[in-house]
Amino acid sequence: MASRSSDKDGDSVHTATEVPLTPRTNSPDRRCSSSDTSKSTYSLTRRISSLESRRPSSPLIDIKPIEFGVLSAKKEPIQPSVLRRTYTPDDYFRKFEPQLYSLDSNSDDVDFLTDEEILSKYQLGMLHFSTQYDLLHNHLTVRVIEARDLPPPISHDGSRQDMAHSNPYVKICLLPDQKNSKQTGVKRKTQKPVFEERYTFEIPFLEAQRRTLLLTVVDFDKFSRHCVIGKVSVPLCEVDLVKGGHWWKALVPSSQNEVELGELLLSLNYLPSAGRLNVDVIRAKQLLQTDVSQGSDPFVKIQLVHGLKLVKTKKTSFLRGTIDPFYNESFSFKVPQEELENASLVFTVFGHNMKSSNDFIGRIVIGQYSSGPSESNHWRRMLNTHRTAVEQWHSLRSRAECDRVSPASLEVT
Repeated sequence: MASRSSDKDGDSVHTATEVPLTPRTNSPDRRCSSSDTSKSTYSLTRRISSLESRRPSSPLIDIKPIEFGVLSAKKEPIQPSVLRRTYTPDDYFRKFEPQLYSLDSNSDDVDFLTDEEILSKYQLGMLHFSTQYDLLHNHLTVRVIEARDLPPPISHDGSRQDMAHSNPYVKICLLPDQKNSKQTGVKRKTQKPVFEERYTFEIPFLEAQRRTLLLTVVDFDKFSRHCVIGKVSVPLCEVDLVKGGHWWKALVPSSQNEVELGELLLSLNYLPSAGRLNVDVIRAKQLLQTDVSQGSDPFVKIQLVHGLKLVKTKKTSFLRGTIDPFYNESFSFKVPQEELENASLVFTVFGHNMKSSNDFIGRIVIGQYSSGPSESNHWRRMLNTHRTAVEQWHSLRSRAECDRVSPASLEVT
C-alpha cells in the first residue's frame, strides 16, 4: 500500500513539474532538500507578488454614450441638430453689387483693346494731352492740346439749334477727388477743337502716383444740361511723371451722361429772440458754364417762401468770368418763431446775361419743402443749434428735379 501511494505521488509530481521521475528514498537528506526547494519557491512567489502589487496599473474606464435630456423613467438619446440660417431673397440681393456686373465702358475689356479698336468700336474721337511732374515745385502739370473726330451733338429734348457742330470743352481731375477739377474754355462749333491749355495740381509726388488722371470731353449747350461726349482715364502710376510724355488716346463712353451743375456753400443761423433767419452765401465751385467765350457771370438769388406763398427775394452781386465765385455776402429775413416750421428758402444760381434773360445754372430748397436729404439735414441742424451758424455744401439740382419734389420751387421764378 505504501508503495502504491508513493507511485501515485510520483505521478502527480511528474505531471506538475515535467521532470524525469527518479527513485525516491526516505533518507533525511532527501527530505531536507525537498523542504528547502519548497521554501525558495514560496519566497520567489511572494517577491513576484510584491513587485506586481507595486506596479502602477492603468485604470479601466467604462465609456458610455452621453445622453441629453430631462431625467425621466424612459430615457431617450437626443441627437444634436445642425442649425441653419434661412436666407430670404432680400438677404441675397443685399450682397449683390451691380457695379461688378455692369457693362460700363470702364470695365476690364477696354484695357485689352488698342486705341484703334476703341475708336472703331465707339467712334467718339481722340484726345491729345500731356503730363509732367515738377519735383522742384511739387506740382503736376496737365496740358490739354487738342481733340479730333468728335461725334455730332445729341439733343434729347429737341432744343438744340445746331445739330451739325459741337461746342466742346474738357474737364480735368485727379481721381478719386472730383471736386477740385479744372476746365478748359469752350470751342465754338467744331469737331476738332484746339485747346493748348495748361493746368497745375499742387500735390506731393507719392500722392500723385496714387491718383488717376480723368479727362472728360463735354459738349456745351446753352439751352440744356451739358452732355458728356467721352472720357480718358490714365493711372499715373503707369507713366513716368518726371520724364513726362504726351499721348493720343481714344475716348470711351462715360456712365455719367450729364455733367454736375456745381456746388454751393451756405451758412444758416436763427435767432429766436429777434425772430431773424440769417443766411450767408459763402462761395460756389465748379458751376456749369453758361457763356461760351468767358465762362459765367454767376449770382445767387435767395427767396423766402412761407407755406406756398413767396414772401421775400434777395440776391448776391454777380462775378464776371468765373465758375468758382467767392461771395461772402450775408442776408437776414424776418421770420417769427411760430412761422419757422412753415418756412422754405429757395437758392437759385444764375449766369448773368446782359442781352437776354439770365441763364439758369442750378437750384436747391432748404426748409419745410426741402429738395433732398442733404438740404433737410442742414435745416434740422440749424433748428437744433439756435444762435450758432451751421455751414454745409450742397450739390445744385435741375429746375425740373426741384419742381418735382418741392412745392416751394414751383412758387418762384
